[in-house]
Amino acid sequence: MTATDELRQALDTQRTVEITTIGRRTGRPRRIETWRYRADGRYWLTGSPGSRDWYANLLANPDFTLHLHQRDIPVRGRVVTDPDERARVFREIVSGLGGAGSLKSWIEGSPLVEIELGVSGSR
Repeated sequence: MTATDELRQALDTQRTVEITTIGRRTGRPRRIETWRYRADGRYWLTGSPGSRDWYANLLANPDFTLHLHQRDIPVRGRVVTDPDERARVFREIVSGLGGAGSLKSWIEGSPLVEIELGVSGSR
């Protein structure tokens, strides 16, 4: 089993995760707790419609640390702006949330970042 396979197994068992991004203005680490989702065979960070500091930080610096099962794992976030991809991913995520708002509101107003496993910059 590869390290990426082990990471996938850990992500499959832990929906709430902590991430550390680098502050876009301060350059300091910012650790938060958030939910990860699985859709289209991949892992995602998102939230209900609205702005998020973690998202703005990832726009400025896509490398971040995923804290999972007592491990600090360097990963990269791929911000998704393509409307068709957003619709496909959110269709799967929102359908499993039961009453968490309209699909349209999520597509138009929620951050969407793919957690790219096995990829990170020079952290």
